[in-house]
Amino acid sequence: MTKAQRHRIINLMSILNSQKISIYYDLFKSIDVTFSKEINQVTGLVPNQVYLKCVGDFWPCIVYSSSFEGAKVVVNLKSGILRKMERANNMVSLRFCFKTSEKGNPVAFFVNTKNMGHAPYGNSEDVAMFNLRFTQRPPDDLIEIMGRILDANVNSVKRRDERIVMTPDVIRKLNVLSKETAVFIQGVPRNVILRDLAFSGARVIMMGVAKFLLDKKASIRVDFDDPRESFLIEGIFEKAETVEGRKDLIVLALSFYENSLPMGYKLRINDYLSVIRADRGNLDKIDELPEKKKPAAAESAAEAPKAAAETDPLPLKESAEKAGKAAVDGGFDPGPPPA
Repeated sequence: MTKAQRHRIINLMSILNSQKISIYYDLFKSIDVTFSKEINQVTGLVPNQVYLKCVGDFWPCIVYSSSFEGAKVVVNLKSGILRKMERANNMVSLRFCFKTSEKGNPVAFFVNTKNMGHAPYGNSEDVAMFNLRFTQRPPDDLIEIMGRILDANVNSVKRRDERIVMTPDVIRKLNVLSKETAVFIQGVPRNVILRDLAFSGARVIMMGVAKFLLDKKASIRVDFDDPRESFLIEGIFEKAETVEGRKDLIVLALSFYENSLPMGYKLRINDYLSVIRADRGNLDKIDELPEKKKPAAAESAAEAPKAAAETDPLPLKESAEKAGKAAVDGGFDPGPPPA
């Protein structure tokens, strides 16, 4: 690859990322993401680095939920924050902090907000939930981090049966540690070989007799690298095929239970499928990029929906809102009130 081609690839990726963020914002703008323990983990939220700033003072808070239009946070009222907000006409800044695997240092930024009111949190008189409305579009980092989750949730429904065959090249790109793994049937581990993966399930090659395994509940362990993660996903064996020339081996289809599908697994599968679509739709067109002219920011934003549809089409807004609202909400354990 020549220096000019590498430069064009970098330009293309920058344009695509800008378009992706614009599409995330348009599609998922009003959808709230509840910051459950699992969402905190996959986003890399650093809870002890999240706080409110008002008239030069700072207050620890817990993010309960957020969209691209506003956030709900839990705050201790004994801190005197209400008096400060009154002085500032309810204007307050919310600081987010995320630790992502792509960047070495934590990503931190402030979002300007206006407090639209508060209500007691639970039955406590000392802790309240504040409803903050963003006064401007939030930073791209927040849109990208939360949009990635919403997109994975939507596509886990829309593309649930799109299978990824475990070839050596796929294993490397998907960062699967090995095709050799284990399924647990009634708690007993059985060695298997991964044949393919999908949002909806996995197909494995193993020793056994099909009639004794079909309709059995099982869990499969899937190990990833960079970063190292292991997921144990529950499901049921629904279909079986024979392996040509091997009477002792069968191919079993394990259908995952939707409510047991980890968010981290959804992100892994969705990120891979998105990259593959981008590669197929754009990298073969690198030579078509102009040498000197670069699209202005406004032009890029205006062309974003069209360009994304040609490369890595995201679901329509209706599907996004329906699936996003249904799938993102999770349990919330705020822990003890902030000091």
